[in-house]
Amino acid sequence: MATLHAESSGEGPTLVLAHGFTQTGRLWGPFAGLVGQGRRVVAVDLPGHGGSTEIEADLIAGGGLLAEAGGSEPFDLLGYSLGARFAVHAALNAPDRIARLVLIGATAGIEDDEARAERRRRDEETATSLVGAIDVDAFVASWLAAPMFATLREAGAEERRRNTPAGLASSLRLAGAGTQGPLWQRLGELTMPVLVLAGATDPRYQALGARLAAEVAHGTFSIIPGAGHAAHLEQPAVTAAIVRSWLAATDRSES
Repeated sequence: MATLHAESSGEGPTLVLAHGFTQTGRLWGPFAGLVGQGRRVVAVDLPGHGGSTEIEADLIAGGGLLAEAGGSEPFDLLGYSLGARFAVHAALNAPDRIARLVLIGATAGIEDDEARAERRRRDEETATSLVGAIDVDAFVASWLAAPMFATLREAGAEERRRNTPAGLASSLRLAGAGTQGPLWQRLGELTMPVLVLAGATDPRYQALGARLAAEVAHGTFSIIPGAGHAAHLEQPAVTAAIVRSWLAATDRSES
């Protein structure tokens, strides 16, 4: 059975980190060290990325792999963008494994059938162009030129080169935003505490994040000032402080 490549550091309660598209588990920047103080941090490479390049998995299968990444005991899970899609599936399909869930730049899926099909079509075009690419540099530059990344200064270009065109194409085809069936009606199944974060200059995901947090039983929503879609990379100290404060407030071992 395939397992996701992961690198761990520190000791304490386990926090698993699931990165965004074109990233790897090594691209959390200062945020990882800040949020991981006093914790065992497990940074995974998601299917089609980094050390998991050869793993092909859709959101359901990939969510299952993510649910196994933290070990045998329930753990906290933090997912960003693509990682948030996998994290929501992990929490819905293996709720006994996820103690608490943190989502950055998250949605529960595109509800409109035509809009979802159009997103799949665009992602398929992108995947097809990727397959014939020699390297990922030009593609990553194009991807990061999207308005949602306008305020992102450090993109980790060298680390992103660990990804391959074939792996990224597989990720788009199997786990792109258009492949995520709407899960809004299932969010009530999540009984663990859930924190949803969005950047102040990312209005689309502010709306989606606020709605997502409102749909779960124990949801909290927070906006990260001075940040866009990649809030944890743009404002690592602020984002980590909010996550750490929330983790402390929802720590059942202290209640």
